[in-house]
Amino acid sequence: MKILLLTNKMPYPANDGGAIATLSMIRGFQQLGVELTVLAMNTPKHNFNLENLPEELKGNIEWHACYVDTRLKPQGVIINLLFSNLPYNAKRFISKTFNTKLKEILLSKQFDIIQLEGLYLYPYITTIRKYSNALISMRAHNVEQEIWKRKVQNQSPSIQRVYNRLLSVRMQKMEKRSLKHFDLLITITERDAHIFDFLGNKAPHFVVPVGSDLKEYLTDDANVKVKPKTIYFIGALDWMPNQEGVIWFVSKVWNKILAQCPDTEFHIAGRNAPKDFIHRINRKNVFFHGQVDNAQEFSRNYQIMVSPLLTGSGMRVKIVEAMAMKKPIVATKVAAEGIPAINSKHMFIAYNENEFANYVIQLLNNPNQCIEMGENAFHMVENQFNNPVLVSKLLEFYENMLKNNKS
Repeated sequence: MKILLLTNKMPYPANDGGAIATLSMIRGFQQLGVELTVLAMNTPKHNFNLENLPEELKGNIEWHACYVDTRLKPQGVIINLLFSNLPYNAKRFISKTFNTKLKEILLSKQFDIIQLEGLYLYPYITTIRKYSNALISMRAHNVEQEIWKRKVQNQSPSIQRVYNRLLSVRMQKMEKRSLKHFDLLITITERDAHIFDFLGNKAPHFVVPVGSDLKEYLTDDANVKVKPKTIYFIGALDWMPNQEGVIWFVSKVWNKILAQCPDTEFHIAGRNAPKDFIHRINRKNVFFHGQVDNAQEFSRNYQIMVSPLLTGSGMRVKIVEAMAMKKPIVATKVAAEGIPAINSKHMFIAYNENEFANYVIQLLNNPNQCIEMGENAFHMVENQFNNPVLVSKLLEFYENMLKNNKS
């Protein structure tokens, strides 16, 4: 099968959930013998020279990259506000250079499937239809409008909230409009599939969670020295839901934990954190590490993972990674969405700040429960998030859709 995969960020190095989701799919396609072409946007935030890709990612994959300047520009915001009906965060990914490269690839090669990694690739469907007869598959990493709706709901009245409400309305219209233009819909969670169907999706859909290759996470437990009485968070800190969640945690939950377990440390890692965010998390026993070279090595040092998201959609890939590393986890209901975990068995799911604090305290005081929950989480990932198995099922779905398309 010949697949062209379009992505609005370089998936390597995989240092956030979106990149991890895309890279796991690429690796799955590669392992299963797909003739894969990747066209990625090289943005200021996710910039990487293709020549430096590891050798194992070069075999059986044809890589292309185009520089796209996606930086926020005040003038661009104003022009977009006055003269466009697209949300500015989507408009930033519309590029003549990328479109030209896409056209060049489509004229030089035929594909069976063209997979778009997210809604921001939707504007390129016109070019795809013009130069290719391939089936267009939209892989929705989340429901974008849901992220923005939740963001507005959690904001205090302000000019920023008014603007975000406008972005939310525009995002809703764009996402609903896109549903009429692709042939297949791939979602990461069953919940997202139901939401898209409610919004008007008529295309055949298939659910493929973000898979993990457990070999990447297995290690000799005897060589891992976990610091006791520690919790940690890791995630992209230029993503507003992560900033919002961590600030909520240190403001509402952290003092409750320290009152019961005063020696506990909270370690935070993530790239591109704004100065204001760093200032607001400056609390007792809170340590900010910034961007770390190796997310797994960072995570292995600490005892308990927290995921305090209040807004978002889709599936938290970092939680699945932590489960694969046998970490006990405390998460909000929003953070746990899309993961079929049983509360108190595979992780703790908190519905308010008091529950969140009490769950963390319970784990801090019960090392054996940490081990048991970590083992349960690992076995769930082993059974339900095996990447080659998941991607093989997607390819089977694609094969069936291609047969139906020909008949």
